[in-house]
Amino acid sequence: MKMKRLRLLLLLGASWAAAQTPAPLTFRIDEGHNINSFVRAGPVAAHLLLRAGHEPRILVAFPAGNSGVGLWFERTTQPVSWTLMSAPRPLTTRDSKGRELHGIEFEVETDVAELRPHAAVLSSIRVLRDYELQAKAPAEVLVAARASGARVSWTRDRLDGAAGYQLIVEAAGTAAVDAQTFSAAGKPLRLRIRALTGEQPLTSLDSPLSASAGSDARSREVLAFLAFREKFLAGSWRFDTYFGRDTLISALLLAPVLQPDALESAMTSVLERLAPNGEVAHEEDIGEFAVLRNAREGRGRISTPIYDYGMVDDDFLLAPLAARWLLDSDQGRARARSFLAGKLASGESRGLALARNLAWAVERAAAFAADPRAANLVGLKAGRMTGNWRDSEQGLGRGHYAYDINAALVPAALEAAARLADTGILDEYLDSARKRALSQAREHARTWTARAPALFSVDIPVARARDEITAYARDVGVDPAPALRALDQQALRFHALSLDAGGRPVPILNSDEGFRLLLTLPDEAELERCVSAIMRPFPAGLLTDAGLLVANPAPAGADLEREFTRYAYHGTVVWSWQQALLAAGFERQLQRSDLGASMREKLTRARAGLWKVIDQSRALRTSELWSWSYAGGRYHAEPFGRPGADVDESNAAQLWSTVFLGLKPPTTSTGTSPGN
Repeated sequence: MKMKRLRLLLLLGASWAAAQTPAPLTFRIDEGHNINSFVRAGPVAAHLLLRAGHEPRILVAFPAGNSGVGLWFERTTQPVSWTLMSAPRPLTTRDSKGRELHGIEFEVETDVAELRPHAAVLSSIRVLRDYELQAKAPAEVLVAARASGARVSWTRDRLDGAAGYQLIVEAAGTAAVDAQTFSAAGKPLRLRIRALTGEQPLTSLDSPLSASAGSDARSREVLAFLAFREKFLAGSWRFDTYFGRDTLISALLLAPVLQPDALESAMTSVLERLAPNGEVAHEEDIGEFAVLRNAREGRGRISTPIYDYGMVDDDFLLAPLAARWLLDSDQGRARARSFLAGKLASGESRGLALARNLAWAVERAAAFAADPRAANLVGLKAGRMTGNWRDSEQGLGRGHYAYDINAALVPAALEAAARLADTGILDEYLDSARKRALSQAREHARTWTARAPALFSVDIPVARARDEITAYARDVGVDPAPALRALDQQALRFHALSLDAGGRPVPILNSDEGFRLLLTLPDEAELERCVSAIMRPFPAGLLTDAGLLVANPAPAGADLEREFTRYAYHGTVVWSWQQALLAAGFERQLQRSDLGASMREKLTRARAGLWKVIDQSRALRTSELWSWSYAGGRYHAEPFGRPGADVDESNAAQLWSTVFLGLKPPTTSTGTSPGN
């Protein structure tokens, strides 16, 4: 009887363990010059990238420790094409000291007979990313190749002595390999490769989505690869770790379709990393990048994480997400008190951490509430040119006060803080100073809502607007006629991308109206300004056949025009999630009961126009961003990251590009939906 009971318990235990282990995941995304193959199985999670062209490379990124291995080859006279012979196989082995390593093995073929290795880099993804951009890596992470028979390997421990990284290349077929040359007697050249990391694996979330989520297979696969219990990853291959802004925006848009555990994991990851004053961490230095930085700053070769609090927008995104989950969701309300009472790794309760952030946001907004002028808006931090999602050096047109932060995020955070305080669920986590701060939140919100957006208003007379649009269209090689017809005889009215340090608008049309529409309730005059300009055809607005652009510098002059091109990271390009944000904003506004028929019709038409271009660029939806070309009177979507043209490379799998799973597309005139 005892043995039978023991067998039953073992069987139940095995069944429970199997139920807690997510099913293996493999998928592939081919874009431009890149083959991207993803695998997640047990302790293994890896992204293989094969880069074709004249500068080929093989790179494997691991969410564990934000680590990776990469092999760059010498420039070739003929462009190289890769063939991945089969999906990468997960692999767990041990290093020479008996420590576990996790990774993948795979076989590839090329259409050339010879490749010459230029450099191998085994380290943090941050190091690999810098090497890709600058062809430089810290000397201490570089390791020489070791050749033995038909094998070449690069192997080393992490700089603090922990289990490190391995890259092993073996000859297959007729190939021969040594440290200088991989060659074959004839084409193709076939290689068998192992890539491994000793960093601590993350814990995958099983089924992060509810049954109501969209059915797009690629978006589901990308989210499953990027969602872990410890944190959500921003994107692969280049950002395989926590980013506060990316987590918060994605969770906000996916909230209706995320399982409670998944949403609370995302929120907890943000709360775990708050600064003592309540600011949200933008990014984390972990794994070997933390070892490198700690050593450089005098703390020794230790892997203690370092958090970056240099961004501004993320500080005001936590409150709207908390209110949406804890107050507006039936499931969230039922779990609110237990969630807030739960402990973080530090021993602090989630409720106390959230209260710190809310009180900080209210106090940060106090100066403008008391004296609403540009100098009292929330600006970038001293010495920085970045502070919101447009975090390239030119992303804000060299402005200091970002439109999205000041016109949308701060008012939304204040209103959310007031609502959370009103319910009383935070009372036990508030001392007298924080109670006093939160008691001012709603009044502050009124002032910000009424006074901040107007500071960003730009009005360009119609004659001047037509001249600027025509000249700009000529410069970028597109037909201005559709844009001029849409402009008609109306002035060009919009909200500036930012204000400079003196409070003057930087007159770049921008897609950040999506934040305003999703998070606030503008009056009809402001709605008109928010919607009309950006929904006109480019270059009068932002709309193209390739998607909704995130910026249009036509009214801004030659200097900014040169910085905001279709080759720039935040230039006249399409970011997938910005389209989703605007679509969600249209839905929020159409749910209102206080709008007139004319405005509702304008919003409905704008929504239909947006979803049309969203559907046209469906194949690139999970990408971080894409560019365009123009031919035959149409804009054509082009992958971002073209050698010699684009300034950087786009991730094939981006967290906030999966947010269409949380949207319901409008029904078309035929009664069908374009899908999500």
